[in-house]
Amino acid sequence: MMRTLFILSTAVFWLAVGAFWAANVWLPDKAAGPDAVAADKMWTLVEVARHNQAADCWMAIDGAVYDLTAYLPQHPSNPAIILPWCGKEATEAYHTKTKGRPHSSHADQLLSTFHIGRLIRP
Repeated sequence: MMRTLFILSTAVFWLAVGAFWAANVWLPDKAAGPDAVAADKMWTLVEVARHNQAADCWMAIDGAVYDLTAYLPQHPSNPAIILPWCGKEATEAYHTKTKGRPHSSHADQLLSTFHIGRLIRP
């Protein structure tokens, strides 16, 4: 009886693993949806500069553009630290926190949720 139960549970486990793998391969990727269009949007620094206030804060970091407006109130430190970088190219400020310390990997992951496109460099 135990042997049958073991074989049956092992088979069910591998069938579930196979189903998840197949779904990952055959189902459309979420990134291929409407969000992918926004991710491919191209912005110039002039366009980014129009979003330079707390109520509308965009930044260019590492060649990508982020809309951080919704994040400002959630930032762990005072949002006034971020405000001078709204509407600007802020790569160095992001990587050094303007004090020589890098952001955490959690901050990098969080930043990706605010990605709205790529920066066009002249």
